[in-house]
Amino acid sequence: MITKTIYDIKPGESARLSKTIEESDLSGFAELTGDRNPVHLDPDFAATTIFGQRVAHGIMAAALISAVLGTRLPGPGAIYLQQNLRFLKPVFIGDTITARVDVREVFTEKKRVVMATSCSNQHGDTIAEGESVLLIPAPVQHKQNMEVNKTHHK
Repeated sequence: MITKTIYDIKPGESARLSKTIEESDLSGFAELTGDRNPVHLDPDFAATTIFGQRVAHGIMAAALISAVLGTRLPGPGAIYLQQNLRFLKPVFIGDTITARVDVREVFTEKKRVVMATSCSNQHGDTIAEGESVLLIPAPVQHKQNMEVNKTHHK
């Protein structure tokens, strides 16, 4: 897995990642975050809500977006600075969610990239959409190259 540099990223590029939501994801997320809202964990309570059944934590969609950004595009080393996200539909146990990121703008001088972000379910319904801003580190010179440069500048 190679991280793209700010000079490699172009508007129009995209990446995606899919995951099927399982019951263990809801209980694990509740344990990790402390969000034990019964709409996520209690089938009897969830049956009385507008959803009629348990729903996944909405912010799990943002976690999948983060996974795409950190592992696919731009990849390891990218710093997540900002995310706005609108939740449009619920996610149920058994849904397969695809998180997608699309490069909108690249600001080379500031080392920033603006991405359109979205998540959809197995039916093609958009369940969340928004925009993220990332800091993309500049290429790092290898120590050996830096030593050569010091020698040439003396």
